[in-house]
Amino acid sequence: MKHFRLAYLEVPDVRIGDSAIEPGIVIKDGAADFFIQTLAYPPAPTLRDWLGTQVPFFFDASPGAPLLELRPDRAIINSDIISAAFYLLSGWQEYYVNARDQHGRFPYAASVQKQYGFVTLPVVNYYFDVLKTAIEHVTGQRIRPRAWVAGAPFATFISHDIDNLRSAWKGPAKAALQRGHLLDFGKLLGRHLTQPDAWDNLEAVAAATAAYGARSTFFVLPEHRPGADGTPNADYVLSPSLKNRFSALQAQGCELGLHGSIGTATDAERLNQEVGKVLDGPSGLRFHYLRWEPRLTPALVDAIGFEYDSTLGFAEHFGFRHSYCLPFFPFNFVTEAAHHFLEIPLNVMDATLHHPSYLNLRPEEVLPALRPMLAEIEQFGGVATVLWHNENFDPANTKNGPQQFAELMSYLQQRGTAFLTGAEICQAFRR
Repeated sequence: MKHFRLAYLEVPDVRIGDSAIEPGIVIKDGAADFFIQTLAYPPAPTLRDWLGTQVPFFFDASPGAPLLELRPDRAIINSDIISAAFYLLSGWQEYYVNARDQHGRFPYAASVQKQYGFVTLPVVNYYFDVLKTAIEHVTGQRIRPRAWVAGAPFATFISHDIDNLRSAWKGPAKAALQRGHLLDFGKLLGRHLTQPDAWDNLEAVAAATAAYGARSTFFVLPEHRPGADGTPNADYVLSPSLKNRFSALQAQGCELGLHGSIGTATDAERLNQEVGKVLDGPSGLRFHYLRWEPRLTPALVDAIGFEYDSTLGFAEHFGFRHSYCLPFFPFNFVTEAAHHFLEIPLNVMDATLHHPSYLNLRPEEVLPALRPMLAEIEQFGGVATVLWHNENFDPANTKNGPQQFAELMSYLQQRGTAFLTGAEICQAFRR
């Protein structure tokens, strides 16, 4: 209910319950004893039509009854949308399932979103719309979605994880060696040693984003040594000169956040040390490789005092990991209350779009694939969170590179989005 009120403006008070004796809105209880167990998955959802869309409803108490019954003195919702919204928004499935991929992440393949095919549908927002309709009927008051800057229909958060600044030459150099072209290899090596790398492009990235009236948020990775499992961290050292460049970008209106290195998602001491290398104090965070252990990581983020995190998206597919298109305060399974930090969920990552292990889309398929998801965000006044690595602003990348970024930004600009930094989104929700 806290998040329902954050999604709309001036929600009137109304009694909501599972009994028809007193409440103005009756929501049938369909969860039974599910939440006092540790099962990861509920029974299969029922597909119901809402807003012309087939929406999966978990814990459906009366699948044969109409979804919403409007009577003179009350509204009856015959599906347990409160339990279903809590199940998805809390991340219950990944907390209670042990499945993890090679990077220690909850895999998309193990999710209900994959099983029932709704990763690009913000199902919780549809549940909220059902409740909104019921409240409007009972109170006679129209409920409006939350407002963005200058009346924008939705917001967009543009971010860049800075993993690599010095490695653009490696791919072509390796290819030259494999072909036996030693002269070409020598030229590439010489250029690498004497000229800036094509991926050393922070200012160009900020300019490309600013061309659409947006400001970049850079998540900076302070560790250059590989993780204990051999996973690479940054290919650069956070030198004084590089810090000065980041400071200059901040002065231009860009935002800096911490890109927590491999291992820090479960190590509070190391995470806290890295904060001091990048930020004056805890603010925004995204973990490298989107690593997140739901039984440990949220408590670390809270304990250190981050204002927001933006890690929670599936690496394998764009969409909604928690089936919600707005920021939210994650559920604390220990205290059974909300965590203090705001999660700005990640919706689309450039690597997801073209990586052969993920979607492997052709360049011309990228924007058409994303449009339906973005339309859902616009419909509910949500936030589109985009991660485009600086290395993919290299003109040599024609798969998920600067052209595809430009097409996406142009589309978002034409749709009238409000381009906001993570800090600005966080401020709006805390206000």
